Amino acid sequence: MKKTIKTTEAIFPMPVLMVATYNEDGTVDVMNAAWGTMLERDQVILNLTETHKTVKNIKRRKAFTIGIADAKHVTEADYLGVVSANDVPNKFEISGLTATRSAVVDAPVVNEFPICIECEFVEYQECGVIGKVVRVCADEEVFDGDKIDINKVEAIAFDPYTHGYYKVAERVGDAFKDGLKLKK
Repeated sequence: MKKTIKTTEAIFPMPVLMVATYNEDGTVDVMNAAWGTMLERDQVILNLTETHKTVKNIKRRKAFTIGIADAKHVTEADYLGVVSANDVPNKFEISGLTATRSAVVDAPVVNEFPICIECEFVEYQECGVIGKVVRVCADEEVFDGDKIDINKVEAIAFDPYTHGYYKVAERVGDAFKDGLKLKK
């Protein structure tokens, strides 16, 4: 029998997405956003309100990047989520992370996060920011041959039930293959 719980944020795991933009003065702004996903094959959607400085920056610069947070940088990732750039303009500097300018969009790539999705701003809707994926890049260290090894990425997920972060790891099956065993 199932028991009712007191959360509406019930989808698990929620990816920990590090959304990076440039401020008006050219400094780096990064926020932690767990509410985001692919909208289409080449589009992302981030459920962010317009009160976020990051959203204002995205609209102004017409670009942003999404770093996939990892276990090695959970403290920095969490800090960038619990502190608002509206209150602490130099929060990225305080985090100790570093960034490089994207070669394809007007946004920073956070060097320490192993995977980066570089996006052009498409539009803002009531549900959030929509971006077109222009390029996805990953650190050489997370590859196994020509494919990304998720165990090397050490991506983290947010657990809305306990407010914990968990490392995404251990392959348990093969998508588009295991289910075929039941096909008659």
